[in-house]
Amino acid sequence: GPALEPVLKLATLPNVAVKVSAFPCHSSEPFPFPGLRCHVRSLVDAFGKERCFWGSDLSRLPCDYSQAVHHFTEHMQVLTAEELEWVMGRALREWLGWQRGSCTPAD
Repeated sequence: GPALEPVLKLATLPNVAVKVSAFPCHSSEPFPFPGLRCHVRSLVDAFGKERCFWGSDLSRLPCDYSQAVHHFTEHMQVLTAEELEWVMGRALREWLGWQRGSCTPAD
């Protein structure tokens, strides 16, 4: 929608990434927020899976933690399995330079 356009324009900047998990805060629909799928798809198309991050947003979301996770892992059919892997953790880990299974940044 029009509210997303300014964010989509930022995708041209390679040093900008986007957190895609706060959308339910802006939805009038109940879980699993089906109307948000097209917006998430737009962000992944614009930024690429490597610059789209999931986060809990637990203090703001109109759902519990389990629903926040399942919103993506079980109800975000617009994403491929590979895109979902990136959005749900790999993208942020690589953005920060963290190695898989490590709690410390890579050299």
